[in-house]
Amino acid sequence: MEARALAAGKKNARRRHAWIVFEDESGVSHRPVVRRTWAPRGHPPVLTHTAGNWSRLSIAAALAFRWDGRRRRCYFQTRPGSYNDVALIGFLRALKRHFPGRHLILVWDGLGGHKSRVMQQYLRRQRSWLTVDRLPGYAPELNPVEQIWGNLKSRELANLCPLDILALRGPVRTGFARIRRRPALTTGFLQHAGLAL
Repeated sequence: MEARALAAGKKNARRRHAWIVFEDESGVSHRPVVRRTWAPRGHPPVLTHTAGNWSRLSIAAALAFRWDGRRRRCYFQTRPGSYNDVALIGFLRALKRHFPGRHLILVWDGLGGHKSRVMQQYLRRQRSWLTVDRLPGYAPELNPVEQIWGNLKSRELANLCPLDILALRGPVRTGFARIRRRPALTTGFLQHAGLAL
């Protein structure tokens, strides 16, 4: 985002007392995220997984920052399969329930589900509480939610080999609880994206 566009968005958020919400989706599968670990010398760890199973657990996450930077929140939702426009509308409805009476400025990328006709019709009807800004194309480094994925996959999801894809929900929940307990972590994600409130 250009500095002028970001400054205008921050002024708009301050004027409306709006929350700035960054949103993104990711997914995990049966294939483990392999990370270095400890093991007795001469006994390397062995990961056994169901390589032929390509089922997927998708995660939608939102990092929200209050206009004055004094509060931050982190939300997520999981679902088997992939997110499409209808599932993302459900996520936005759930997000609205967490911010009763507040205006949100949603910042997200150009995923097909974000730009579909169904989504555009829904967003037009939500203008009383929701403003949408898009990130530039091919710029995931500007979205602080991208840092959540790396953080989860290097901690709670590292070296897991679940038999059932839904078994990943527990570690994902644990990871988000850890992130919520450490406000400095979410601020660090924002700073890593080169942004500040």
